[in-house]
Amino acid sequence: MDSRHLIIIRHAKSSWDDRSLNDPDRPLNKRGIANAPNMSLRLKDRNVSPDALFSSTAIRAATTAQIFAEALEFPSHKITYDPDLYLASAGMLQDFIAGLEKNLKTVLIFGHNPGLTLFASQIWGLPIGNIPTCGIVTAHFDDTDWLNVSSHEPEYATFDFPKNSDSPIRF
Repeated sequence: MDSRHLIIIRHAKSSWDDRSLNDPDRPLNKRGIANAPNMSLRLKDRNVSPDALFSSTAIRAATTAQIFAEALEFPSHKITYDPDLYLASAGMLQDFIAGLEKNLKTVLIFGHNPGLTLFASQIWGLPIGNIPTCGIVTAHFDDTDWLNVSSHEPEYATFDFPKNSDSPIRF
């Protein structure tokens, strides 16, 4: 049986320096620029090899996705930018995941809170109160159907974030 791996990643820390920018146009700040490469290397060290990367169209999410793509040797021109992932609710994320192509086995989604945290905690039942910026939740499913992945608890999951100095937390 083929398994599925869904990795949801909150964008890295964004800048509020230029208050004239619209929310989707905010870039990463210094901490975000430092955290994204470090977190992407943690996935690389776990031998993550994505079949697809999907990102919100917000600059901070898109930039985070591009940094991860480079570290994971995923062609940046194959990242799919979807405006529906910008501030997507848990239900919108559920619908998005349910519609993924069957041939995809390992998928990364770059998005925003509160939707990502609510998806992980309410849909997957994980005891995560907040996915911090550049936080990563990796869920593993022994199922071949993305519809089931979108609505059932994973076989197991891990949670990692920049201030975590240990191995990812396993659920």
